[in-house]
This record gives sequence, structure tokens and C-alpha cells, in this order.
Amino acid sequence: MTITANHAQLPLDWNTAGCPLPAPRTATAASTPELADYDRILVNSSAGKDSQASLHVVATAARAAGVSDRIVVVHADLGNAEWDGVPQLAAEHAAHYGLRFELVGRARAGKTETILERVAQRGKWPDAARRWCTSDHKRGPIRTLMTRLSAELRESGQALDRPVALLNVMGLRAEESPARSRRIPYAHNHSASNGRRRVDDWYPIHDWPLARVWDTIAAAGTRTHPAYAAGMTRLSCRFCVLASRADLICSARLNPVLAQRYAAVEQQTGHRFRVDLSMADVIAAAAGTARQPTDQLTLLTP
Repeated sequence: MTITANHAQLPLDWNTAGCPLPAPRTATAASTPELADYDRILVNSSAGKDSQASLHVVATAARAAGVSDRIVVVHADLGNAEWDGVPQLAAEHAAHYGLRFELVGRARAGKTETILERVAQRGKWPDAARRWCTSDHKRGPIRTLMTRLSAELRESGQALDRPVALLNVMGLRAEESPARSRRIPYAHNHSASNGRRRVDDWYPIHDWPLARVWDTIAAAGTRTHPAYAAGMTRLSCRFCVLASRADLICSARLNPVLAQRYAAVEQQTGHRFRVDLSMADVIAAAAGTARQPTDQLTLLTP
């Protein structure tokens, strides 16, 4: 619930008497966190450029604060939705700084469930308003890891009489989108917190321009994914519904077989990949030809 104060909407918790309580504060009472205030520092890594730069910032600060052993780097495995070698590259980035690495993912029948399989089952693609791909395939598995890390600390005799303090680090930058520009760079994460853990989110490079990201990576000496050299501007899913048209076309040129599988699911479900852009159109643009007849596509069985 919210109340209006000085024309600003303020999130509130409520006590048992129905009275509003102040919103939870971050572990550090400042605009940026003191890493020593946290039991574990969880760095989300997509193996992309922003993750690389964020990891360098956090690893450098943690080393200076003497808390490098509290960092855990996590990658959410998306199966064939992501670029070849991405999980291995995320592990390589963590190893560069001597940090613990965890690979998580959404499993079904003993194997990683892909986003394309979910689309075939659901009959619809995710979109900006319904980003179940992020919540189910990334955020959910990572929060399961948060639960495991909290249990590890209690079992080791730490944080027995209080919630575990977790800092959740992500490489989100304001210039990527209007929605990201409105995010608070350091804030309490109410939905990820519970009686056993308190989670704060931190975007250490939120105000960085792109040039600073690349300069930081060059100084750090970590390897970048070859998709960038091939023309991609971002390293998300190979065919992300939120990607630019140019990136989707570039990816279709680089991943023609997977592009055809996406187009087959699009035809099978009768639901366009995106309202303004179909996968069939992406493939046609990548090939530099007119749109191909959809009846020539091979259907993918869910």
C-alpha cells in the first residue's frame, strides 16, 4: 500500500493495528552500500559487458574492504536461449577474481527447461508487461540460491539470532531504458526478503555511460563474448522479445537454425513473437529477402 506525502508515493509496511510503518531501510544508511554490512554479496552475471563491469567494481571494493570471501557470483542458465559458451564465460569471469561461482536454472524432468519450450506450452511469448521469462527462469532460481546461502550461514553458526543480510548486485544501467533510469541504485528489496533474510539491491554502474563500461572491461582484462564482435549490442537471450530490431536480425544471421525453431513455435501458437515484429519477418530481414511463406516452416512439438 502507499500514502501520499509531499507529492511522493511512499511504500509502507503495516503493523497489526493497521498503522503504517516506515519502509525498511537498507543495511547501510547511505546512497551506496558498505560491503562489510552484508553476510553475502550475490553478483548476478549474464557474462555480458554490464555484468563484467559490475563484477569488477564489486570485486575491487570487496578486496579493499577485506570481504572478498563473501562474494558469490551467480549465473541463471537459460539453456539454448542464450549464446553458446555463456555459462562457461560467467564462470571464467568469477575465476578471474578468485570468487565462488554458482550456476542455477529452472529445471523440469531433470533438465534445464528452456524459454522456447515454455512458450510452446503456454502458447504465448513474454512481453514487457509480462516478463515471466525473467521471473521464472532468472529471478526464481536465484532466490532459491538466496535461500540456500542463508541456510549455509546459519548452519555454520553465523546469523543465528537475526536475518541474514544479502546484497543482490545487478549490472543495470540507466541509459538502457526509461524503466531502468527510474530505478533507485541502492534500495531494499521487500519481495526477496523474509523472516530469514533481508535483501538489498545494488546497481553499481547505474549511472555509467557505455564508454566507461568498455574502458573498465579493458582495464580488468576479462574476456568478452564473441557475439559483441559479431555485431550484437547486448548479450541477453539470442532472441529476446525486448531486444532491438537490429540485434534480432543480427542474431538471426548468426543463429539461423534456432531462428527457424522460434518461427516454427510462432506459427504453431498463432502468437506473434512481438506485436510489432514477427520472427518470420526477422528471418526474412536477416536473409535480405521477402518474407517466406509460413507453411514452409517445420513445427516444433512442445
